[in-house]
Amino acid sequence: MFWDPGYKLLRAIRRYQNAKAIGGPLGWLLRKYWVIVHRFWSIMTQSEIHLHTQIGGGLRLPHPTGIIIHQHAKIGPNCMIFQQVTLASAVELGGHVDLGAGAKIMGPLKIGDHVTVGANSVVTRDIESGQTVAGVPARVLDR
Repeated sequence: MFWDPGYKLLRAIRRYQNAKAIGGPLGWLLRKYWVIVHRFWSIMTQSEIHLHTQIGGGLRLPHPTGIIIHQHAKIGPNCMIFQQVTLASAVELGGHVDLGAGAKIMGPLKIGDHVTVGANSVVTRDIESGQTVAGVPARVLDR
C-alpha cells in the first residue's frame, strides 16, 4: 500500500544496511538517500529505530507510533511490536515474540521464542521461551 508507515520505516532500515554492505561511492550515495528516507518515516511515525539495529525477517509494526529501539537490540524473526514499546539497552528478542502496546523492556536481557508480553508491562529479567508475562514488574501468567 502507498501509506504503510511501519513497512516503509523497516524498508528504509533494511535498504540502508544493504547499501552499507555494497560499499564504495555507490553504497555511500545510497546510504545517504536511505538515511533521508529513514528520517522522514521516523518523523511521521514518531519512532526511533536505529539504522544499525539487527532485525530478523518478518517484523511487523501494526501501529508504529512511538516505538523506541536501542541500537544494540537484536530482534528475531516474525516478531510483532505495537505502539509505544521501548527496548532499552541490549535486549535480545527470540522468534515469534509479541510485545503489547506500551511495553517497556529494560535490558540487557534475553527473551526466548514464542513469548507474549502484555500491554504496559515492564520486563526487567530474562524470559524463557513459551511464556506469557504481564504487569509491573512483569510476572509469568502462563507457560
